[in-house]
Formats: sequence, C-alpha cells, structure tokens
Amino acid sequence: MLAKAASRLEEFKVARRSFDKLLLEALDESLASLGESARQAIYFHLERKFKIKKGEIPYRIEEFTEGLEKIFGFGAQFIEILVMKRLHERIGQPLEWDEEKELVFAEYVIAARRSFQKKKKDTSLN
Repeated sequence: MLAKAASRLEEFKVARRSFDKLLLEALDESLASLGESARQAIYFHLERKFKIKKGEIPYRIEEFTEGLEKIFGFGAQFIEILVMKRLHERIGQPLEWDEEKELVFAEYVIAARRSFQKKKKDTSLN
C-alpha cells in the first residue's frame, strides 16, 4: 500500500516536471517570436525587477503574469495567448477559450496542468 502511494507520488512529480518543461518551452518559443533580443530583455527584466528567474516561472505563474503586465500593459495578453496556444499544441489539448471572457492566464496554466496530468495518468493506466 505504501509502495503504491510512493509510486503515485513519483508519477505526479514526473508529470509536474514534464509539464513545467513544456510550459517553459512554450514560453521561450512565444517570446522568441518577438525576436531574440526581446526574449532576452524580457527574461532580464523579470529576473532583475521582479526577482523571477526563468526556471521559477512555472511555480510563480501569477507573479510572472503581473510582471508581464507591468512590462507590456494590455499587450501582455497577446503574449499570454501565444504561450497558451503553444502549450496546448505541446500537450495535445486544443486551446478553447471564449473570446468574450477576460483571459486569466494563471487559470489557463492551472487547467492545462490538470489536463496534462490527467492525460498522463490515463495513459499510464492503459
């Protein structure tokens, strides 16, 4: 029983690390679409001004969002949409979002993480 619980915990950790890696890849690719200098400058400002290192973004998603909004204002939403599209391409889940509703990036990341972990769990059970 204890071994089964430990195994599930390990599967959860692997799924989380895998999702975090996919999230960072999607973010990197989205920022690179603005140009390499812009991507580097954004990471620089996030780290210097907001104390958010690139590797910490998956664990500090709300702070990351606030930082993007302070850097870009309303333009941050366009970057968030790019990230979510690329993330959903990577996890194999389409991005479904009502354009009439306000985009809340952190909620999408949480939902995407849950969907990814469920998909991983379902495939490991088969």
